[in-house]
Amino acid sequence: MHAHTNRRTEHGRGAGFALIELMFVLTVSVVVAAMAIPVFSSIMRNLRGDGDIQSLSSDVGLAKMRAAASFSRARVRANLTARTFQVEVWNKTTNAWGVEGGTQNLSKTVNFGYGSISSPPPNTQASIAQAPACRNNGGAVIANTACIVFNSRGVPVDSTGAPTGNGALYISDGAAAQGVTVGATGLIRRWRRDLTGSSSWRGR
Repeated sequence: MHAHTNRRTEHGRGAGFALIELMFVLTVSVVVAAMAIPVFSSIMRNLRGDGDIQSLSSDVGLAKMRAAASFSRARVRANLTARTFQVEVWNKTTNAWGVEGGTQNLSKTVNFGYGSISSPPPNTQASIAQAPACRNNGGAVIANTACIVFNSRGVPVDSTGAPTGNGALYISDGAAAQGVTVGATGLIRRWRRDLTGSSSWRGR
């Protein structure tokens, strides 16, 4: 009888220690999760922004190539309010812009813009701004848009057809701004800058 009681007591102590250990593990897990969530959210935000700027940069490069290949004009058209962008090529037969490859959307929480940043990336624009507004088939300005346009030689041009180095598209996820700029020679570059602190534009 005495030996049986000891076995029950030892078993009870084992169960008690297991419960305390379980509570400790759960507490540590909750603390670790609370610390990890902001880090995970930041990583996901960066991945979304990086993916979007890569897609924008790829479309700018594609527009440059399509302009040369079609011996016409091509452009990347961004809808700043709808948060979409697409490649368009000028059809010289119909005198109209045609979409190629469909329309892409920015990721959730990513918008066109550059927050409170007041200066452009070095050796790019004179002052920071989205590319000039797009124009419709008749030449009228399309509100809330921005277009980077290339001529048949792959040179970025303005609405008059003159070479320009003012083409840029910027996006922001609330923590950082990223941009694609096109120099007057057609050089395409990607940039990133944090919206807080004293950071500066960094080439990607």
